[in-house]
Amino acid sequence: MDEMAPAVALPLAPLAESPMEITRLKLMADAAAAAGLLAADPAEEAEARGGRASGSGNGARSVYLMDYSPLWGSTSICGLRPEMEDAVAAVPRFFELPMRMVAADRVLDGLDPSSIRLPAHFFGVYDGHGGAQVADYCRDRIHSALVEELQRARADGSGEQKQWERAFVECFRQVDDEVGGKARRTAGGGGDDGSSVLSDPVAPETVGSTAVVAVVCSSHIIVANCGDSRAVLCRGKQPVALSVDHKPNREDEYARIEAEGGKVIQWNGYRVLGVLAMSRSIGDRYLKPWIIPVPEVKIIPRTKEDECLILASDGLWDVMSNEEACDAARRRILHWHKKNGGSSTSSSRGEEADPASQAAADYLSNLALKKGSKDNITVIVIDLKAQRKFKTKT
Repeated sequence: MDEMAPAVALPLAPLAESPMEITRLKLMADAAAAAGLLAADPAEEAEARGGRASGSGNGARSVYLMDYSPLWGSTSICGLRPEMEDAVAAVPRFFELPMRMVAADRVLDGLDPSSIRLPAHFFGVYDGHGGAQVADYCRDRIHSALVEELQRARADGSGEQKQWERAFVECFRQVDDEVGGKARRTAGGGGDDGSSVLSDPVAPETVGSTAVVAVVCSSHIIVANCGDSRAVLCRGKQPVALSVDHKPNREDEYARIEAEGGKVIQWNGYRVLGVLAMSRSIGDRYLKPWIIPVPEVKIIPRTKEDECLILASDGLWDVMSNEEACDAARRRILHWHKKNGGSSTSSSRGEEADPASQAAADYLSNLALKKGSKDNITVIVIDLKAQRKFKTKT
């Protein structure tokens, strides 16, 4: 497996220790439960999702709410391609998310949702074409660009879906501009004097990349997709597609391209101008305005039935259905836990790859290769139910 480039996570405030702070967290957790962000049995939900809990009752609920960390594993294999053009990012605790981003402007028992912050974790798969430069740039940049957008976000009553759409669309457009050598903003809004910061293009105009990314926190999963990589949730043994591939023959995408004066041509599959087999991407400047960097965004509340989340490039999905991938990942995670005593040896709680999730990611990529995948194959498996109960034989 190719070594993952390091990504720096933003600092997270430590858990409360004082009685006053614990009381404050209890009140916030009760408010979150009233809003439907937590299950009726918080201790069971915390255990099911792998949240670190201490004490009992509301205390366990508050600690679970404030310190959730998923377990994950990833793999990238070149497969039958001569070069590796995929990239993958896992950035635990990349941002402290204001609860208003998942609860909008609802007042929770008199508390302002913007005062409650949840640790959020970032995962991304980037499938490059024409070269690896854009995928590598996305791996290193998209999560930090998203942080910049989230820090700029203001409560405006538009609802969580609109807030996330705005943040992700601006994030992806910003990264696309940077890839093309256009002005880059900094966290302060430009250069030291407020001017634009210009840079050289990251890659030639014929290079681009897909991007499918997920933000995971204790209550929600938010997915943004641009291209034909895919995110699928395994919920109660059933797959739930969290993204829809951007293909030129998709009815709405075909109509958009034609309206802009472009053409979708059948040439070894449907392609924009007979060249690119996807209708959205980051980069690919030579195919604009028909190829756009605008993601589709989906926000979904988590449930106790959630097993795992899979993000993967089309090297997996070309040869495997959503159902098959979810079933294989779920079974491989369970197999690892049963074989190794039912508990993960990872003590970092999401700071590094988890062996059970890693086993699932490795299995999926190798299975895709055996099924005849001819592309690079990149897979992230995120275990959403890290603490599992097993029946023991007596």
